[in-house]
Amino acid sequence: MEPADHQPTDSTADRDGCLYIVATPIGNLEDITSRAIRVLGAVDVIAAEDTRHTRRLLAAHGIRNKLISYHEHNESRRTPELLQRMLDGQQVALVSDAGTPTVSDPGYALVKAAAAGAVRIVPVPGPSAVMGALCASGLGTDQFAFVGFPSRKKARRLEQIKEVADFAGTLVFYQSPRRLLAFLEELREVLGDRRAVLARELTKVHEEFIRGPLSHVHAELSLRDQIKGECTLMIEGQSRRIEAPDQQWEPALRAALQEEPGSMGDIAKAVAKQFGLKK
Repeated sequence: MEPADHQPTDSTADRDGCLYIVATPIGNLEDITSRAIRVLGAVDVIAAEDTRHTRRLLAAHGIRNKLISYHEHNESRRTPELLQRMLDGQQVALVSDAGTPTVSDPGYALVKAAAAGAVRIVPVPGPSAVMGALCASGLGTDQFAFVGFPSRKKARRLEQIKEVADFAGTLVFYQSPRRLLAFLEELREVLGDRRAVLARELTKVHEEFIRGPLSHVHAELSLRDQIKGECTLMIEGQSRRIEAPDQQWEPALRAALQEEPGSMGDIAKAVAKQFGLKK
């Protein structure tokens, strides 16, 4: 029996309407929590991005429950219907095809509506491609920005890259394997040849990490006839200290010492600020 302070927050005895946000495996079917299995078996209905996909997951864990489709093409119609179910006291579980719902997946509209309707919303944490890739990347994890899928329009995509170019933490993108090579070239053009890690097919049989400068990742993938699988791309953040070549700051310092009034410390501070260096 679980200790009193570790009792589950969800209970089928509580029949008030509720929305469970349930994370499901991103590849390996074993990557699902016992709590998620229990919730999926106990709710009144499961709202699934692809009912066929979710039905296979449920069958693998011996779960038989009612499924209803909920995806980007029907969410405007389904959201009021599911909200009314919850207002009537039903419990709904939201799942996507893989990982945590609403994170570059459908579900935001339903969560927003449930919150506005004062419906209890309960996260059931679990697999996430972002966190799985990041923790094994070898890049900084104390600060990161999840950008998600970049725009398919090149002009807007380049703007998105520029918007995060100065971020000091790790940048995390999702990208289609068909558009990955072109995207790597754009990243290098805007960000420079930064360290990067590509995580492909996480938790699956052909799981792979490619580490190195953006140019190396691009060269490695260019050798392949085809790039397959789900891709999470992580890029080192902008260095807080910009190293300026000696030939840039030395002449400026010499000129300032000859032309500018003031103490040497003040002049050094001004030149350092100009080139992003420490005094």
